[in-house]
Formats: sequence, C-alpha cells, structure tokens
Amino acid sequence: MIPNDTIIALATASGAGAIAVIRVSGKDAIAISAPLFRSIRGKDLATQKSHTVHLGHIMDGERTIDEVLVTIFKGPNSYTGEHVIEISCHGSPYIQQQIIQLFLRNGCRTANAGEFTLRAFLNGKLDLSQAEAVADLIASDNEASHQIAMQQMRGGFSNEIKRLRDELLNFASLIELELDFAEEDVEFADRNQFTALVDRIREVLKRLIDSFAVGNVIKNGIPVAIVGEPNVGKSTLLNALLNEERAIVSEIAGTTRDTIEDEISIGGIGFRFIDTAGIRETVDIVESIGIKKTFEKIEQAQVVIYLVDGIQVISDENRLALIKTELEKIRNKHPQKPLLFIINKADQISDAQQSKIAAELPSALFLSAKTGEGIERLTTELLNFVNTGALKNNETIVTNTRHYNSLLKALEDIERVKEGIDMGISGDLMAIDIRQALYHFGEITGEITSDDLLGNIFANFCIGK
Repeated sequence: MIPNDTIIALATASGAGAIAVIRVSGKDAIAISAPLFRSIRGKDLATQKSHTVHLGHIMDGERTIDEVLVTIFKGPNSYTGEHVIEISCHGSPYIQQQIIQLFLRNGCRTANAGEFTLRAFLNGKLDLSQAEAVADLIASDNEASHQIAMQQMRGGFSNEIKRLRDELLNFASLIELELDFAEEDVEFADRNQFTALVDRIREVLKRLIDSFAVGNVIKNGIPVAIVGEPNVGKSTLLNALLNEERAIVSEIAGTTRDTIEDEISIGGIGFRFIDTAGIRETVDIVESIGIKKTFEKIEQAQVVIYLVDGIQVISDENRLALIKTELEKIRNKHPQKPLLFIINKADQISDAQQSKIAAELPSALFLSAKTGEGIERLTTELLNFVNTGALKNNETIVTNTRHYNSLLKALEDIERVKEGIDMGISGDLMAIDIRQALYHFGEITGEITSDDLLGNIFANFCIGK
C-alpha cells in the first residue's frame, strides 16, 4: 500500500556544515510548507510552478529560524513521484533541528530509513534493482563500484532482465493457450523458436551469474592478506602501499600482535590490505593469538601476499628449501587462491643474487618496502587478479547477493524447461517451471515483492534517502 502521509528528514550528512538540505515528501508537502515559508518577494509557495527555487525565511510564528532556499518539485515529476520540498538552510545542527521540529508540529512525520526511495519504487519511479543501486551509489568508495552502481541505477541490469522476462512471458502465454485447446491438439508456440529462446536465456543467466564473482569483490573490496615470518617487512609494506604510517614498525620480532586493516583504491578497484602477525613458533600467549588470527585471515582473503626477507634468503642456503615447502603448503590448502611471493629488501640484494633466487623461484617479485622500489609492479600484479574486462566494456555486472540468488533459481528453472523440451514433455508440466522462472525474474525488478522483502532492503538505507 502506498503511504499518503507527509515525511521529513535531513537529506545531507548530520553535523555542522556550510549548507544542509532538508527534504519533505507527500501529498501535503507544499501545503504544509507554504505557511511556514515567507518569501522575500511576497510569493505564495502554494501557487508557484514546479522545479522553481525561492529565497525567503522559515518562520515559527513571528520568529525567524533561518534564511533559506526552497525548491519545489510537484508530483509525479519528482524523485518520489509525490510533491517534494527541499529546504537548503545553513548547516548548524541547531537550525536543522529547529526546522525539522517545526514541520513535525505542523503535520509531517519523521521519515524511516530509505523511505524516500521506497516511495519512489512504490510510485513507479524506480524498479527495485534501481532502488537498491541508489544505496550502492551512496556507499561507493572507488571508481569501479561507482561505475557499476550508476549503470544499474540507470536501468542497465533491470532492462536486461525485463527483456528476458517479456520474451519468456510471451511464450508462456502461448503454451498456456495451448492448454486451453488441449482437446483440439493445436500448437501455438513454435518449439524451435522456444528452444532458441531458452538457450539464449540460459547463456545470459550464466553470464550474469559469472559476473557476480567480479562484481562482489568490486563492491566490497578485495581482501589481501600480507603474511610471512616476523620482521620480514610486512608492516613496512602495508605502510608503503597506503603511503602512510598505518602500522607500527620496529626491529623487534613479533611487534604486530593483531591484524591491521586498511583499504585503498588501485586502478579504480578497492583493495583491503591486512597486515598480520608473523608466523613462527612462540610461547607468548598474546602473540600466539595473533598468529592464530593470521591463519584465519588467510582463509578470508581472496589474495595472499607471502613476504620473505631477501637478506635472510641469501645468507642461509637452506632458506629457499624451507620457503618452497611453506609456499607449497599454502597452495595445497588454497589451490584456487592467488598467491604472490615477494622478496623484500631488494635494495640490499645485488642483481646477481636476485638472478640466483629467481632461478629457484621464478614467480618471485622483488621489491623494497622501505624505498618503494617495485611497489608499482606489485599493484599491477594485484590488478591482474581482477577481471575488469566486463567493466571496461560496460557490460552488466551483478553485485547484489539477492539478485545473484534469484538468478541462480531462475537458471535452475530454465534448465528444467530445457530438459523438458529435449524430452518432449507436455506443455502443462513445462508451464510450471516457466512460471517459476518468471517469478524469480520478477523478484529482481520488484514486480513480485513482499512487505518483509522491502523492509529488509530499505532498512539498510540512510534516513533522508
């Protein structure tokens, strides 16, 4: 049910600032605002045109609260599809609260989290996947996640789903029609065309499902664990990557007792680097807990950087054999996980010594976390682990877990339809699976929803959006 009351909320970030924007939406938004606004030119707000801006004062009786700009958006040509008033006031928290409380006393209600966007969805201004993209856009903190959210908000993903759903719905209607004329043995749906359609839908669904692997890491950032023995330069490497003194660095082995995390953007992709405690045998209880967390972070990470001290390698002939054994253990335990093997302190190793190590460990990268030598090559290697081809080609990329689950279910139904066609089963049995596939398509765009689903989605929005 579409709500018909009028809501208000701060649309900009809370706290002090130069300007704050307060948003009002509902059928009475203009009627409530007009008596509380005194135009410097004596205009009546209730009679002004849509998409116009007016300078004046918000008045509580004869008390002036603030000089403001009021923008009018008349429904349905507004973000929510309702009448919307946006008040640009000075950014004092006191002024913000005074204006909001004044409107609450005059018939408004405080908006719930995401309620403005929920109303936009209920009024047909956005479909559900576009509405969810609004939250993703607000949360985007790198170029790639911003690009995906913008593409989805403009309807790229939902348009693709709608095309598939419409085509499938047309054939479903023909098959249902056949059932009505079952006694006449009439065939309305061309089975060859239907087979081609099902094959095309399967391919599109598989592509969208496969894109989630890339989309999920772009949206949430790629966790990278930096592991190795104590005092090999893990914290120095983290500081070099972040270009700041984020982790404490000392000559004392075991300085890092807990994991330290921070995120940066490389080539528009978010990477979350995790500096871990050095892996070694120890009787120190606190350090042991840190080492245990190190192995937990290796499990959680999508990329592992294994760092060794180049000076130790060239000074101990047995070191390379031990390193090879350790790398093999990690690869055997995590065969699908990218592993970067890095020799640190390259500034203190001669070219001849580097060549000798490279002959034994050809996959090794040489760098100096202290001087920054080789850091650029490391970031390039990290980007190579992310398939950004779809992003560069502006293809649809799935980032939402709810969409991913619905696509998986739709593909299962389409696979059953395909099997049914191949086996020549009757139209009434195929119609069941087609209906289920249509249902899961509708879940994505919001053509099929429930109050619980909408509640879960919009509860994660900020108030004011």
